[in-house]
Amino acid sequence: MIHPTALVDSGAALDSDVEVGPFAVIGPDVEIGAGSRIGAHAVIKGPTRIGRDNRIFQFASVGEDPQDKKYGGETTRLEIGDRNQIREFTTLHRGTAQDRGVTRIGNDNLLMAYVHVAHDCRIGDNVIMANAASLGGHVEIQDWAILGGFTIVHQFCRIGAHGFCAMGSVLSKDVPPYVTVGGHPAEPRGINAEGLRRRGFSDLAIQAIKRAYRTLYLGNLKLAEAIAELTRMSADTPEIAPMADFITDSTRSIVR
Repeated sequence: MIHPTALVDSGAALDSDVEVGPFAVIGPDVEIGAGSRIGAHAVIKGPTRIGRDNRIFQFASVGEDPQDKKYGGETTRLEIGDRNQIREFTTLHRGTAQDRGVTRIGNDNLLMAYVHVAHDCRIGDNVIMANAASLGGHVEIQDWAILGGFTIVHQFCRIGAHGFCAMGSVLSKDVPPYVTVGGHPAEPRGINAEGLRRRGFSDLAIQAIKRAYRTLYLGNLKLAEAIAELTRMSADTPEIAPMADFITDSTRSIVR
């Protein structure tokens, strides 16, 4: 299961059925769960924990030191869940001591070629990052979000659940749940209605989310007023509550 040209440190812990391709390099303090496959020339540096049934393609760089000038060699981590696909030339960096010391990637995500996930980022489940999408440090991507190719996300930004960023979007503010954005700088373009249908949202819920979007972006309300109105609307439509809570918690403000 491990190609004879691969270099696997004795301090790495690989499940017995992990596959490792030619010339891959796996360092100490790396854990890889059952069913995972590591492609040719991939490099994995620890401390890194990788769960079950992941596929890491050729030339990916996983668990490297953060690109942060404040990083001084502290012990920090990268944690990856289960059933992720990490495509060619993707770069995933460990956390920094200035944050929680860990970069986390959840389950069932697709990170396409040349994606970059910087230090201290948090990616939920079922996220798609298309080719060359890049995250600055401390970014949070919630479940089911989609980032089009060449999307760029500034440090400390958040993208809410089911959000959609069009190809080439440049983000310096947060994207609320369900919202579609695009452009440089990114601007709101409606809600991710098709994505919500695919994930089982009812027509009534989608219509209510559209009304919430109009309240937030077309209602000529101050942000605090819009939050209050969304909170009121969520009493009848629970799906709106994540929008109100997300905006309330925003520290960089939202794309608006």
